[in-house]
Amino acid sequence: MSRYKSGKLPKAFKILPTVPHWEDIIQITKPEEWTPNAVFASTKLFVSSKPAVVRQFLNMILLEHVRDNIAETKKLNVHLFDALRKALYKPAAFFKGILFPLVESNPTLREAHILSAVLSRVSIPVLHSGAALKGLCEIAARAASAGTEGGGATNIFIKTLLDKRYALPWQVVDSLVFHFLRFRNTDPASVREGDVMNTGERAATQAKLPVIWHQTLLSFAVRYKNEITEDQRELLLDLLLSHGHHKIGPEIRRELLAGRGRGVVAEPQGPALDGDDTMLID
Repeated sequence: MSRYKSGKLPKAFKILPTVPHWEDIIQITKPEEWTPNAVFASTKLFVSSKPAVVRQFLNMILLEHVRDNIAETKKLNVHLFDALRKALYKPAAFFKGILFPLVESNPTLREAHILSAVLSRVSIPVLHSGAALKGLCEIAARAASAGTEGGGATNIFIKTLLDKRYALPWQVVDSLVFHFLRFRNTDPASVREGDVMNTGERAATQAKLPVIWHQTLLSFAVRYKNEITEDQRELLLDLLLSHGHHKIGPEIRRELLAGRGRGVVAEPQGPALDGDDTMLID
């Protein structure tokens, strides 16, 4: 596999996904020395296996090759990129084996941008995307409480999934609202993206949130302004008063104010009047 370029895989290798303790046997092939072509071919083989096998393979083999390749070349080999796209055919295994472990390990922004490019190019079922968004919000909350939250990597992934314009369940929308509202806390120790809370006596110490955070909130406001409750809308508007961006903030505020509220049916527009509306009498 260290010299593999193209062609059929060895027959003994093809049965690995069905063999117990395959993760130990595969070490004989020295996965760290595989070529990108071999990683792509093996991903196509394993992605049709049982979900637990797929998840473990993606985490053990593909994720390590992807991160090593990005660290070494500052970009991603095309065969590894295609392997990630192929892995997304099993979205649950992809999120649990690649996306969530990557986010929890404090990835670089370069890694986040490359992985988000893969997400943007593949159609993902709405339920899996909703579960991924909810999982990303939970990871961000745990990281913030532990004081280990990375820069904008989580928000990059959230924005990419929001831009797919899914009709998300309300539970996911609520999780996203709470994700943004974490930054209105008055306890500086509970917020970890370079921000300090703005209270009356500490207004001068307010730090700016990363631009990607504001862009993510804008994407959320544009697509889901009609799916939030009025209480959530008021809280988000209050958040903009203390953490608004001088350019993006007004756009977010305009979108939020244009929303009609969760569960409120849009009023049908009456027929347009054309010309003189005076009554004609014979």
